[in-house]
Amino acid sequence: MSGFKEPSFADRQKAAQQARQDILNKFRAKPGPDDPEVKQRQAEREAQAAARAKVREAREAAKAEQKRREEEAAAAAAALLAREKEEEAARLAALEAEQKAKRDARYAARKGGGKGKKK
Repeated sequence: MSGFKEPSFADRQKAAQQARQDILNKFRAKPGPDDPEVKQRQAEREAQAAARAKVREAREAAKAEQKRREEEAAAAAAALLAREKEEEAARLAALEAEQKAKRDARYAARKGGGKGKKK
């Protein structure tokens, strides 16, 4: 490895100065904010951002509509369940009343029949 030569201080200084000059040239080569190409790219970015915002708003509106539909369906299901419970309670009450009436009729027949036999 005798071919390696460590750079001297002057070589390092020259390389650093060249790097600074390259960075400065790169910065100067960039177009300024007034450049038509920069303005056009900025307008395109703004248009894309507006389109994304419009799509996001449409998606949010669709989600809100879907949520509203789901809430309406849940409310309708709850109302149906409540109505079915009320109907079941009314049916059970009617059944109990009918059973009580039959039981009372049997009891009255039994008591009435017993009284008639004793006389």
